[in-house]
Amino acid sequence: MAKQKYYVVWKGRKTGIFDNWTECNKHVSGFKDAEYKSFKDLELAQKAYSENYKKYKGKDTTTTKPIQEQIDNAGKPNLDTISVDAACSGNPGIMEYQAVDTKTKKLIFHGGPYYDSTNNIGEFIALVHCLAHMKKNGDTRPIYTDSKTAMSWVRDKIVRTDNPKTENNKKSFDTIERALNWLKNNEYPNKILKWETKVWGEIPADFGRK
Repeated sequence: MAKQKYYVVWKGRKTGIFDNWTECNKHVSGFKDAEYKSFKDLELAQKAYSENYKKYKGKDTTTTKPIQEQIDNAGKPNLDTISVDAACSGNPGIMEYQAVDTKTKKLIFHGGPYYDSTNNIGEFIALVHCLAHMKKNGDTRPIYTDSKTAMSWVRDKIVRTDNPKTENNKKSFDTIERALNWLKNNEYPNKILKWETKVWGEIPADFGRK
């Protein structure tokens, strides 16, 4: 199956971002000095559309290799940290999570299995478990996660899941409730950092099942 591409048209009969070549071609075919380019994902397409075509002209924008700007912005990961990640067989499905030392990959703790749960829930629980564990041990190091969703749930102290509560996932929702209560009643010095997977590869806590 062909991978999804997104097409940015800076100059054509109609400009914008299109999710198929047929639609894009209608706006650029036969149009004098048309400016357009395909991208491998929507995020890159949106960024490119807000910028100038000349910046992308002649560059390969459809590979999975990070562009130099991403590398420069990301820098190198801080190895004096802890990394957390979750894995789910099915989504919802059987979920588990873990935390490891970012540098050595030594396992710090593991949680699960949680049934009829989701990866986002696992990422959230992993973060809060890690915050509580580190506070108990006086560990002020930052924490890496590759989940923007989990970061926002921790920041806002609210879980925005569409996963319905069932008898099978009672353990999962009970853990969510305890995690939210912990966040509301505790402060912590640890910074929560985004692991830049596109630049650095899989987070050290990854379960390696992709």
